[in-house]
Amino acid sequence: MPSELRVPRNPPPMREDTMDHTWNTSDLEALDVGPTKHRVPDLISDKIALWAVKSARKPTDIFFRNKYIHRSVMLEVVAAVPGMVGGLIRHIKSLQGMRHDGGWIGHLLHEAENERMHLMTWMEISKPVLWERALIATVQTGFFAVFSLLYMVSPRTAHRVVGYLEEEAVTSYTHFIGEIDAGRIENVKAPEIAVAYWNLDPESTLRDVVLAVRADEALHRDTNHHFSDRIRAKRESLFEDMDTDSNKPHIKY
Repeated sequence: MPSELRVPRNPPPMREDTMDHTWNTSDLEALDVGPTKHRVPDLISDKIALWAVKSARKPTDIFFRNKYIHRSVMLEVVAAVPGMVGGLIRHIKSLQGMRHDGGWIGHLLHEAENERMHLMTWMEISKPVLWERALIATVQTGFFAVFSLLYMVSPRTAHRVVGYLEEEAVTSYTHFIGEIDAGRIENVKAPEIAVAYWNLDPESTLRDVVLAVRADEALHRDTNHHFSDRIRAKRESLFEDMDTDSNKPHIKY
């Protein structure tokens, strides 16, 4: 086995300060996630994007009702698709155009990996049965095909869809927390994968995990709405606004 494969590569969390200290409940609750934050649509395409996301939520609400752990599995299976699709398409375009991407690819792939870690966490708790796995795989396959086509046709609208999808995710996780606080969902011990990934206190519970996941979704919400706005403004390159370290070379990638 090559030596580089012998070194474990732990997926990095979304927030750079996550590994600075062990996070407890108070730290997680202090994060400003803006649970009711909403991007008001002004273009017709944005209104269609919002309508599509709201319409997709209705059957989910009917099917899962208050089964928030199973709902989270379905949500994360879908949410892990856009970042990977966007990263892949922008990667190919960067190669075809033989120019830098403006700094998007790494952020999109990081988002996809973060959503996958959310899924791995919920899989430790929910243990979905065979028919649930089949339903999840079917929904993901359909969403992958539709979103890939949308991203190739209109990446601006695709990112707006993700922004609204993440708004719904924040809302769902806020309700999830409410169900735990009301005692309708048992506040079990957090799985080891969650404690390690978010650098949580070893005594953390399910509620702490939901707080951490919700904070990630809030970041994805703001990032994707921002990406959509940048495309509309024809200012896609992130290098124009990046903080730079004078001690390090400024490389465009």
